[in-house]
Amino acid sequence: MEMDASPSYFDPQDSSLRERYRRYGKKRLSPSPHQENYQSKFSNAALYLENVKREVDHSDGDHSEEFGSSSKSKRRSPSWTDSREAVGRSRTQSLKVFKREEDAASVVDGADATFPLFASLFDSSLQGLMSIPDLILRLEGACRNVSESINNSCSERHRIVEDKLMRQKARVLLDEAASWSLLWYLYGKGNEEVPEDLIVLPTTTHLVACQFVAEDHTTQLCLRLIQWLEGLASKALDLENKIRGSHVGTHLPTSGIWNHTQRFLKKGSTSEKIVQHLDFDAPTREHAQPLPDDKKQDESLLEDVWILLRAGRLEEACNLCRAAGQSWRAATLCPFGGMDHSPFIEALIRNGKNRSLQAMELEGGINQQRCLWKWASYCASEKIAEQESGKYETAIYAVSCSNVKRVLPVCTDWESACWALTKSWLDAQVDVELSRVAAELRGSDGATERSPAQADLNSQSYPGPENWPLQVLKQQPLDLYALLQKLHSSESVHEAVSRGCKEQHRQIEMNLMTGDIPGLLDLIWSWISPSGGNEDIFRPYGDPQMIRFGAHLVLVLRLLHADEMKDTFKEKIMNLGDLILHMYVMFLFSKQHEELVGVYASQLARHRCIDLFVHMMELRLNGSVHVRYKIFLSAIEYLPFSPGDQEDGGFEKGSFEEIIERVLSRSREVKVGKTDVLSDVAEHCRLQSLEKAMVIQWLCFTPPSTINDATRVGSKLLQRALMHSNVLFREFALVSMWRVPSMPIGAHTLLSLLAEPLKHPSETLISTEDYEISDSLREFHDWNEYYSCDATYRNWLQMELENSENDVSDEEKLRANMEAKETLSSSMALLLREENPWLVPTEDHIYDLMEPTNIELHATAMLSLPSGECMYPDPTLCTALTSAFYSSLSDEVVSYRQLQVNVSISAKDSSSVEIALRCVAIENDGFGPNKLADGGVLAAVIAAGVKGELVGFQVGVTMEILRLDAWYCGTDGSLGSPATYILRGLCRRCCIPEMILRYMQVSASLMESRKVDESHDELIELVAGSETGILHLFSQNQLQEFLLYEREYCIWKMELVEGSAT
Repeated sequence: MEMDASPSYFDPQDSSLRERYRRYGKKRLSPSPHQENYQSKFSNAALYLENVKREVDHSDGDHSEEFGSSSKSKRRSPSWTDSREAVGRSRTQSLKVFKREEDAASVVDGADATFPLFASLFDSSLQGLMSIPDLILRLEGACRNVSESINNSCSERHRIVEDKLMRQKARVLLDEAASWSLLWYLYGKGNEEVPEDLIVLPTTTHLVACQFVAEDHTTQLCLRLIQWLEGLASKALDLENKIRGSHVGTHLPTSGIWNHTQRFLKKGSTSEKIVQHLDFDAPTREHAQPLPDDKKQDESLLEDVWILLRAGRLEEACNLCRAAGQSWRAATLCPFGGMDHSPFIEALIRNGKNRSLQAMELEGGINQQRCLWKWASYCASEKIAEQESGKYETAIYAVSCSNVKRVLPVCTDWESACWALTKSWLDAQVDVELSRVAAELRGSDGATERSPAQADLNSQSYPGPENWPLQVLKQQPLDLYALLQKLHSSESVHEAVSRGCKEQHRQIEMNLMTGDIPGLLDLIWSWISPSGGNEDIFRPYGDPQMIRFGAHLVLVLRLLHADEMKDTFKEKIMNLGDLILHMYVMFLFSKQHEELVGVYASQLARHRCIDLFVHMMELRLNGSVHVRYKIFLSAIEYLPFSPGDQEDGGFEKGSFEEIIERVLSRSREVKVGKTDVLSDVAEHCRLQSLEKAMVIQWLCFTPPSTINDATRVGSKLLQRALMHSNVLFREFALVSMWRVPSMPIGAHTLLSLLAEPLKHPSETLISTEDYEISDSLREFHDWNEYYSCDATYRNWLQMELENSENDVSDEEKLRANMEAKETLSSSMALLLREENPWLVPTEDHIYDLMEPTNIELHATAMLSLPSGECMYPDPTLCTALTSAFYSSLSDEVVSYRQLQVNVSISAKDSSSVEIALRCVAIENDGFGPNKLADGGVLAAVIAAGVKGELVGFQVGVTMEILRLDAWYCGTDGSLGSPATYILRGLCRRCCIPEMILRYMQVSASLMESRKVDESHDELIELVAGSETGILHLFSQNQLQEFLLYEREYCIWKMELVEGSAT
């Protein structure tokens, strides 16, 4: 994908434009109203039973591993444990519940602990429990704690290769912590101003320096980079002290005397290479050195001093020099009475209103003492370097005066080299500003003197302190890009430094320094995205830790720049950021961290969020209830339930309703059948019905009580479950007409899933006066009764088949007869319902029409041969089927109703056909109630195909309905409300005659067993009666089959009477 270039307002050369996007302001996240912790409950029965089963399955393993688990928990880092406990208090309960088992177990890959930890931290920030700057610091701390934990466990029963890999992961986490720390210094740390009570007149060098750095953007950036790098070094010292004991300053303190050289001189020994005096100027004055042992001790001291200076611990470095008997060295490091004169406000506050510097500068002039000290340090660094007296001593004095060329030789890592260059650049800029101010002050007194900033840098006439800092200005970079370029140059820095520039987090940090956020996102995406054209947005690529870091960086940057994102920058961070975030969510999902995905998926664009959850729900459709519940919670907790429930006006999120509607719709789509499966169409439809039914599980979970209006949400979910289950019941009924023992597993799955929620429906569902809801609940109960009768019949049929193949006992015959009577009894109970006939609404819901309206029916069906095999459609067959549909009605009806039929091969499955029927609505069939409750003309056409009685079509070929919908529609073809009466009438046309035929089959079988059915005559009257309208539902072939069963019944009855008479 092509990405736009970095926006012009990130040009570091243009300070005025960058000021608009100043990175040091305090950013606050508006608190979320959801700040309440909650207690999730497994109110769904299936989920509860599975949870119990999981506990029972793992009980034996828990006892056997109890000792090992306890020992591992003792080895866990205390700081990590404390951090996780602190985070847990601000987490939502769902993140706690589902990670409890994983936290109790040992972690093979310790870096995996960052996934739930980061999720809980970001979740707390979204809830308003912590600010964004605090979040950045917590993310840094989390990386450090996990890294420390991994390092602590490295030596515990690991092989060499595993140990090396774990230490490498710990190192990467420390690098990531450094990146988070830099982000905080650049964006999280607020601006500071010089306190008014510390402003003195006349001003001082330190006050001018602090004011300049506080106001100038470039020097402020340098200061923050220095504080960041010194902070990293300081934390590394603390960690080393914690693990091994600090090595800094562990040499034996002396009285400032070279003991070995002193003993050498007392013996009267002489050497040109050995100093003859013990004062600290002797090596320079005599061009000699102390004995190697003393020099080595000095070098050890100076290395420790360098390490402390590198970590920003100037006071500790001075104390170390004093402890070693070298107070004179401490004075050279920290002049002006030992006060810290670093150009940042913390040092100014720490010094307080100390008048000593002001007094010195009143006497000698502002900046005079500072220039003298800087010049002296410069001369010392040059002299020591020329004599090769010691690289650390050279670097210590060189870093005080911005003498970069003498500092870089001891910088063997990227951080040290970057610190040396940045600190030298900052000090040089401050020195130039101080020289300018001093020159202005002298000019105001009548003197005419130009500042060193106005001097010719190519001139060699600036040996003295009065020309400072001309001596070092040529060594400084022109801008930040030039500084970073020096880090890449192997001629300027150590090879390890230039090699470090190629490391991922070093590249991230350099992009953050320059403010090139779009370039940074492109860089991260190039590392984690698939290479070549094999791109799949639902498959995670790249290093998991980098994917995690990139996702959280995107989220933090969005929150930090929420008010500043415009045009190209906004497009980049939203679009490319979504891709990075999407990849991380899919990674979590692939690693079974379903409980974490909601935190991040809720931050995606609306369409991506919906697509992602739909994809995850479909992949986990056949997973355990426990896993599906985790996905349900992830969606219901972090997304608004309805599109109108948006809380964040500036960011449109996907809603739970939209996700569920997409899942339900896609579940009804025809799945491509396999060749071996399609040899038995009925079995294929039966198995496919199970997949369709399982989606109802998403609507049967009880939402947690802590979401907004949980009771209303629960009622809406149950209402939607009822409506969709009725849609599926109709389709399942039309494909379960076969008289075989196999149960319609899709329908019975629906009934089992809804059994528990409907035992205790919410008050909202019970008390509602909405016709649609009450009608759906009534239809559900109708289908429940129907499938109960269907199951009883199939049980009887199974017994009959088994009994016909084997010799059966009287007890088995008795059981079969009892099942037969139960079948007859339940069927008659359903057929004899007078007040509320089956699938006939108790009140008529009239569709009000203001203009001529059509009704339309769409169906997807497979054609089944009498043998049960699939009949593959072709254009000729589609034409024949279209003609058969027209022929199923009289010409007058076709003309009057303007019937239109369209049959085509399905684009998704070549083994099925798409059927579209359309006609004009009339009274009793579109307008007003459907008095015959038979679905009207469209239902009659489809019923003929389902029963295999299409005129002019191949005899015995039936249609197995895979999907069925009907709507009212306008004359322009736009679809309106569902025409449910058509679908219900179609089911009555097919199901009621089939149920009666099954009744006749069972009744005849009972009579054959010499068991009289007392309700048989009542059934005959029910079918023949004109007031019931049942006879109207039968087709010609069904009536013939009905008469054949009646004839068989009468024959067996006559034999029974004759046998009784004889």
